[in-house]
Amino acid sequence: MSEIRSELKYLPSHEWARVEEDGTVTIGITDHAQAELGDVVYVEAPEMGSTVNGGEEAGVVESVKAASDIYSPVSGEVVAVNPLLEEAPETVNESPFDDGWFFKVKPSDLGELDGALTADGYKETIEADA
Repeated sequence: MSEIRSELKYLPSHEWARVEEDGTVTIGITDHAQAELGDVVYVEAPEMGSTVNGGEEAGVVESVKAASDIYSPVSGEVVAVNPLLEEAPETVNESPFDDGWFFKVKPSDLGELDGALTADGYKETIEADA
């Protein structure tokens, strides 16, 4: 069974979002998503300073099996991109919630996360897909 952390918000497209103490939102893909993808070989995150829109494509993750779009759960300015993923994209497989995060956003409307799934809602989503 995939790890699902209760403190995070989730998108049905398998991204997670964590609101940090400074108000930024850290975004990555779930343990379920990385397991389905297989060995991650490349991550294309949005550029620093660019603007992303909630629910829209913000990057790409490629594995030996497939390429998948990454969607941002919130709109705002990209304030950090995980530098580790450029040299070691496999970090996403090893630590999807901690070291394998993709990017951070300074949200223009944190309320956008109100529509995201809770841990229980995400669990129901992946069980329904199984």
